[in-house]
Formats: sequence, C-alpha cells, structure tokens
Amino acid sequence: MQRPLTASLLTSAMLAALAACAAPPPKDTTPPAAPTGLTATSGSSTTVHVMWEAATDDRAVTAYQVLQDGRQVRELPATTLMTDVTGLAPGTRHTFAVRALDAAGNTSPATPAVPATTLRATAEDREPPTAPGTLRATPAGSDAAVLTWTASRDDTRVTAYDVHQAGVRVHTAPGTATTARVTGLRPGTAYSFTLRARDAAENSSPDSPAADLTTAPAPGAPPNTSPLALTATSRDGEITLTWTPPETGAPVTHHELHIDGRFATTVVWGTAPPPGRATYTFPAQAKPGTTLTLTLRARLPDGTWGDFSAPRAVTVR
Repeated sequence: MQRPLTASLLTSAMLAALAACAAPPPKDTTPPAAPTGLTATSGSSTTVHVMWEAATDDRAVTAYQVLQDGRQVRELPATTLMTDVTGLAPGTRHTFAVRALDAAGNTSPATPAVPATTLRATAEDREPPTAPGTLRATPAGSDAAVLTWTASRDDTRVTAYDVHQAGVRVHTAPGTATTARVTGLRPGTAYSFTLRARDAAENSSPDSPAADLTTAPAPGAPPNTSPLALTATSRDGEITLTWTPPETGAPVTHHELHIDGRFATTVVWGTAPPPGRATYTFPAQAKPGTTLTLTLRARLPDGTWGDFSAPRAVTVR
C-alpha cells in the first residue's frame, strides 16, 4: 500500500517552490543607446524647438532628458520626441542635447550638442504669415513621410513651419525650409497633415490645405483597407462627409464613424451601396465654432473592420 507524503516532505517541497518563484529577475545594467537625429530650431525671440528620434534599449526606454547648456531642463515620457524650451533671452546662443533613460535608471550617453540662437526681439508684430500653399505628402517607406510646400509670406519674416497631424503638432521646420521629413509613423496607416507658418512674434498662419497619405504596409501585411479621400464640410449645424470606399472585391455596405476618437454611429447602405464616392450628412450635435476630428472605417467582406481613414478636422458652422 502506498503511504502519503509526510508533512515535513510537503513543507520542504513547498518552500523550494516558493524560493524558486521568489528568485529576483536579473538586474538591468544596460543603458539605452543615445537618441539620434537631434535638431534645435529657434522660432521666436524666447523659444527653441528641440526634436530627436527614438532611442533603443534592450528592454524599453521610459523617458528622455533634455539638456540646455549641459544642464537638464526637461524630462519627458518615452512617447514624446520633441519639446519647446521657453523663457530664453532674445538673441542668445545655447546648446541642446538629449539622453534616454530606462526603468532601471540607466542613462544613455547624451547626443552631441547642437546650437541654436534665439531671434532678436522686434517691434510689436500682430500680422500673421499667409498660409503655406500646395502641401504635398509622399510616403518614405513604411514609417516616414516627406512633406513639401510653397513658402508663406510675412511682413517681417517666417521663422518656422509647424506640421500638424490630426490637430497635434508633430514636427517643426525652420522658416527657410520648404520640405520636412516626418518619422515615427506606423506601417500601412492613413495620415492627414496640415501646415502652419509662424513668425518671430509667435503669430501663426491659417492652416494649409490638408495632404493625405498612406504609409507602405509592412512586408507580408494585407493591402490597405481604409476609406480614401475623406472630406468633411459643415453648414447649418450639419456635417457632410464624402469618401471613396476601399477596394475589397465586394460591395461595402457598412462604415463606422468615429468623432474625436470615439464611436459615433454606423452608416449602413443596405444591399446596394452608392457607386463611386459615398456621401453622408448628419447633425453636428456640437456648438458652432467647435472643431471635431472625424475618421471612418469600413466593414470588410469577412465581417471584420478595416483600417481607419486619415483623420479630417471640421469646424461646426
């Protein structure tokens, strides 16, 4: 007859198991690599815009520290790859560098320092630049885009161009530039960019017309399934959308509308959707002057939802 294990044997086995479970993970002593692609651009008499490309780590980068003249002035989360250093004196030269941190507190080497000189103070200027013209966006692989535009005009001079994506500034280029490269994009994703010119007094121009693009898909990824060429207009408290449904090999009968990142409604055409471009009008349900960001996605023949369209901002009229 088999005898049960004694209490002492059970206790020993349990303690051994607990000791194995409680063994601490190996300590992380490897610092991240230094960030790359650092730029520093003065867009006014008191501000410098600093940008960089993401650093890498054997586990994960958790933060970035921005250095001004060798002294830390900012600490930012790992998702942030640019910042404005403000409160500087007009006409002064500074150097800027960035270093990366991980969760264990390991710090990367700082990037090579880059210089920037704030603009000299000018007489009061309230005249904004004109809007940039003919903005174009071209995919540069699966994670970047190249933007080109026609220069703005200003009564003094344009000092910077701010690139916005879905209402958020994602890049700043010098006032002498007519091209910029935007990185950190996702493969096979639709984007919509607008551009504003800025002068030394921080006056910003109206937005340029939007430029849309879809980045190249990752190798082996399915083709793009987002609605194309979405436009949005508002009149008398209503919003009208037009778009081209994606090519799916079958009629697209359902589209899902999101407003400011939240689901709003499903547009259902039934068994016979309109040929070519589709149109949908709905009450804005927001006060006049409110700006909304709209995106669409289509239901595919297999019942799943495709990719979102490039976002489109519209101001309720």
